[in-house]
Amino acid sequence: MRAALIAAAMITAGPSALHAATPPSQPVTARTSSQLQGPFELHSRVYPGTVRRYWVYVPADYDPARPPNLLIFQDGQRAVNPSGSLRLPAVLDDLIGRHDIPSTLGIFVTPGHRAAHYPDDLGMNNPDHRVEEYDSISDDYARLTLNELLPAVATRWRFTSDPRRRAIGGTSSGAIAAWTVAWRHPNAFGNVLSFIGSYTSIGLKLGANGTPVAYGGDTYPALIRKSPIKPLRIFLQDGRNDLDNEHGNWFLANQQMLKALEWANAHAASDEKTDARYEINHVWTDGVHSDADAGALLPAAVRWIWRGQR
Repeated sequence: MRAALIAAAMITAGPSALHAATPPSQPVTARTSSQLQGPFELHSRVYPGTVRRYWVYVPADYDPARPPNLLIFQDGQRAVNPSGSLRLPAVLDDLIGRHDIPSTLGIFVTPGHRAAHYPDDLGMNNPDHRVEEYDSISDDYARLTLNELLPAVATRWRFTSDPRRRAIGGTSSGAIAAWTVAWRHPNAFGNVLSFIGSYTSIGLKLGANGTPVAYGGDTYPALIRKSPIKPLRIFLQDGRNDLDNEHGNWFLANQQMLKALEWANAHAASDEKTDARYEINHVWTDGVHSDADAGALLPAAVRWIWRGQR
């Protein structure tokens, strides 16, 4: 049933819809010639006292003389889980093997945990520093990504510096973390994959008198409308039965993001000083707050993000 609903959503998502012929629920077959290296530990100067794990997917056709595209995905423990919904290494194997996308290096990184070493028994559970990193709209997580994570990976593997060939993504709070990095640094990442994004008030902190001392992701629609357009290509997915709690309504929040991006494009059409536009695609499903629909849509979403590249 879920596959049928997603296929219908892909057909009706508008002129930029994903190709309806893509079988979104078709299992992908992992090839054995690629490598998933790790996990590695990364201690952070941006967030002292925290440690995170990351894995590096090295494609079978990796050639350091021709630096591959780059995909970073948050909540790496779930992204690489072979029994999970996302199974990103297998997805990349299949897409690269079919020549649907260019050669791509993948980095799958967990949030930080307050410890000297990442706990071996944490499994798929969230590390305890996730909210501080993912749901803040400050530049801190971007600084960790650009100044600590990428240089650590670059000591062993080469990857493109072209933002059009770099994508960053995630699900839930991992999606808003990815958006924040690209929004603040479009010169580093030109593409965003956002699934069930938490564009809500999780990061909002109130002072003693009730005045906000830190804002949450629910401010992004207003920021998008009042800021210059960034050269970003964005894929958005959310489910109509996503969460509704004290932080906000997830589906409404994602719709607000889409409307803000569309408004910015329409407003720019009357601005003779810029020809910049957001490239937007979205799929609304009937899903809940889980990675299930993201896993079904990932192959088609990655194809759309890097369409026209070889």
